[in-house]
Amino acid sequence: MRLTTVGCSGSYPGPDSPASCYLLEHDDGGRTWRVLVDLGSGALGALHRYADPLAVDAVLLSHLHADHCLDLCGYYVMRKYHPEGAQPRLPVYGPSGTAGRMARAYDLPEDPGMTLEFDFRTWTPGEPARIGPFTVQAVRVDHPVEAYGLRVSAGGRLLAYTGDTAPCPQLEDVARGAHLLLAEASFHEGAANPPGIHLTGADCGRLARDSGVQSLVLTHVPPWYEPRDMLTEAQQVWDGPADLARAGAVFEV
Repeated sequence: MRLTTVGCSGSYPGPDSPASCYLLEHDDGGRTWRVLVDLGSGALGALHRYADPLAVDAVLLSHLHADHCLDLCGYYVMRKYHPEGAQPRLPVYGPSGTAGRMARAYDLPEDPGMTLEFDFRTWTPGEPARIGPFTVQAVRVDHPVEAYGLRVSAGGRLLAYTGDTAPCPQLEDVARGAHLLLAEASFHEGAANPPGIHLTGADCGRLARDSGVQSLVLTHVPPWYEPRDMLTEAQQVWDGPADLARAGAVFEV
């Protein structure tokens, strides 16, 4: 699998990156399969640099905060009104209520909302979703809204994505044995951080260490922080390969 960082800015788009969006690609059966992991504020425009947005096979939403889902509104417009004609319904996996949330975000009546353009499907922990060669397992994590960490596998490789979450026991279920752990690092260790929302760089390092992952990539650092500080925190407790997500960065999983 190839992981391309479309957007990695935490909480809102920053000067150097859109908000959260990651393009996963895997070659199988004579074609390239593509899924988007989150589609946050500002990400759809940037996606054009890395892939044809009409060549995406599914969207996987970790949760329904704007910095992870809001560009689905623009994607709806693109798929409905494209000069090539209305596009086939696209699977969109997300928390309960995703269809209604997105309809309200674009000021549409909830019936039909965006359901003619998107086939909305609700995450069910314990029931993997399958999109071509990808198998996706969702694990409920600790965040102020319904939120999921994701385990995405294809071709014998495994990407673990924390989504947005506070430290919680379920994170080891998300990360265990991953070839690459993509982990959000929004808070500084030792600061007066509000509880139940996000991870620190050190939390990410501990998760990588305790879950037996092969490599760690930190993401979702808010624009008011210096990303390298989060990486330094992680490396103080994790001695394996570690890097920062940057817009346009490509990682082999």
